[in-house]
Amino acid sequence: MNKLGVLILALALWVSVQCDLAQAQLNSLILGYSGSGISTDLRRVMDLERTWEKHGLSAKSVYFNSGSVLTQAMIGGNIALSDSGVPEMLVLPVSGAFDTKIITVNINRLEHIFVTRKNVAKADDLRGKRIAVSRFGSASDITTRMVLRSWKLDPEKDVTLLQSGNTPTRMTALIAGHVDGALVSPESLHKVLASGCCRSFADLSELPLDFARFGVTVPGALVRNQRDVARRIVMAYGEGIYAFKTKPKLVYHVLEEEGIKDLAIAKEIYARLSFSMREYPIPEANGIQNALDSLGHPNARNIKPANVMDTSLIEEIRKSGFFEKLYGRAPKNER
Repeated sequence: MNKLGVLILALALWVSVQCDLAQAQLNSLILGYSGSGISTDLRRVMDLERTWEKHGLSAKSVYFNSGSVLTQAMIGGNIALSDSGVPEMLVLPVSGAFDTKIITVNINRLEHIFVTRKNVAKADDLRGKRIAVSRFGSASDITTRMVLRSWKLDPEKDVTLLQSGNTPTRMTALIAGHVDGALVSPESLHKVLASGCCRSFADLSELPLDFARFGVTVPGALVRNQRDVARRIVMAYGEGIYAFKTKPKLVYHVLEEEGIKDLAIAKEIYARLSFSMREYPIPEANGIQNALDSLGHPNARNIKPANVMDTSLIEEIRKSGFFEKLYGRAPKNER
């Protein structure tokens, strides 16, 4: 091999080593999530856009079959963050089990649809009926109880709550007639309605209520001891939401992978989810307070929203011009 060949080979080896080192220097995170749908769709977009890597992070997503199991994983130090339901993660600081901080609220409204069998025409028809939730203490359980109370129904006395699993399992139970009502995610609604068994009883997104539904929760120690990592997590989600809201074809691809092949249905789902995702996903006191109130935990009334959220990270990022650079203007939120 001549000198030029040796030089090229040496250069190629050096580049390879540098790439390996750069990859090794990425902060590796284990991200826990439960359920499917909105947060999963956003996460898939972030993976396809390599959003994590853009911000010096490497995230491995791990699925847990309910929010209550997810919280145990956070306590055990098995995950570094969760981007699933905010209410179920609030159980940790409210119960005194673990110090967590909400660093983004990506959706500040209730988003699911309450679906019932066709023999349920009004809220009072639910008395004595069976309602499916994921698991007791999960986001679906917390939200279902809150909605029932808003309809003047006692979830402990007026209905029977059954633990049946996440949306696909709840849909199967509805279609089979094993239960009479359940929360269904927006992207799954068409499937259960197509069966002819059920009706869309209430679209919870239409409620005039700020509610911290989906967002990023991390251990308080991460914010205190690894602030730069926490900051980059927020930036990754900010850019992920931007990609979601501005690249509909990418989202259609994600939805198609999930089995939604009808483009008209995909466009309808996308319009709803894109509208709900907040350009500037800052945690806000009203939404956090309503999420706290939904828990029904005796300690919840003693917890102030400021104690369970951290807005300093996203405020710092906004002041840097990050969001204005993404959108070409100041970010805005519908709610």
